[in-house]
Amino acid sequence: MSSKAALAVCQSGYEGLLVREMAGLGLAAAASGPGWVLAGPPSRAQDGAPAGRLRGAAFPHAILESPAGMSGGRVNELAQGIAEFFADSLRGERIEAAWPCIFAGAQDIAGLGRRVAAVEAAFHGILKKKLGRIARLASAQKPRVGAVRGLFVWFTDFGTVHAARSAYMNGPSRMADDDAAPSRSYLKVEESYAIIGHEPRPGESVCDLGAAPGGWSYSAAKRGARVVAVDNGRLKGGALGHPLIDHRRADAFGFSPGKDSVYDWLFCDLVEDPNKVLQLIVLPWLKGGWCRRFVVNLKFGRVDPIVLLGELRAANSPLASSVAGVRIVHLYHDREEFTVTGTVAK
Repeated sequence: MSSKAALAVCQSGYEGLLVREMAGLGLAAAASGPGWVLAGPPSRAQDGAPAGRLRGAAFPHAILESPAGMSGGRVNELAQGIAEFFADSLRGERIEAAWPCIFAGAQDIAGLGRRVAAVEAAFHGILKKKLGRIARLASAQKPRVGAVRGLFVWFTDFGTVHAARSAYMNGPSRMADDDAAPSRSYLKVEESYAIIGHEPRPGESVCDLGAAPGGWSYSAAKRGARVVAVDNGRLKGGALGHPLIDHRRADAFGFSPGKDSVYDWLFCDLVEDPNKVLQLIVLPWLKGGWCRRFVVNLKFGRVDPIVLLGELRAANSPLASSVAGVRIVHLYHDREEFTVTGTVAK
């Protein structure tokens, strides 16, 4: 496979939107399937390898750089091909520490998970025989964010894989649930902490707008942060009666932190038009300097998500002048929504 190619992994069902986002970056889709898009060389008007251009894009969860495609009808055939690719790529390279060895594929192809596991086991058996010391350092722990070197194998179907030694992790990852969490939405804010590179700490202050039933408030409070949860609805589960959560029964759009008040965090996950949330909550909070960091969900179910991305990234966006390190991501636990994180510029 050419160094001018990359395999972008996304949430299954959102490949079409990833293809459109790629097009805006000057990249064409050479092929696609459930949970993946193979990006070909950039157009003549664009420079740089596609893997680099995809870093920071919203829909990719992981980007495999210069992947090698291989096919095989049998488990051992695929495992042997992957082992030979890996061994050849090690020439001149020394591995002295744990390295990520990740095998995965689209979750909605029935039975594919068992195929992935079987090939992975066969690969490790081959590796132990040929390169025992290196095999012992292999780790199945997937890195969360950043450029990593190891072995990354993605199954596009039962008989076809793409293998790469280098990958870039955009941050989305499946999170462990908590029985006390009031809602599934809890998983989204848990996932977002790796994106922003911080999480609430003991003694920090959080304002959670549209808090009910309290998943995000609970996430912050379980870490020791003090939370003002703003919502006319009821809190539930671990958020109900939590000593660190002050439930204010009020409308999120009418809430103001008060003169000279600054929260360490703004949380906002409202089922509202994204432009309304941007104009009536995000813009005032950023311009007023009312928070230091924020995690905001914007629903795109009734708007064109690619158009919304363009508006968020435009020079006149509320995020352009007020935020450092802004990220717009379609998380593993997101549905028709973007999670936007950032640190307010001082």
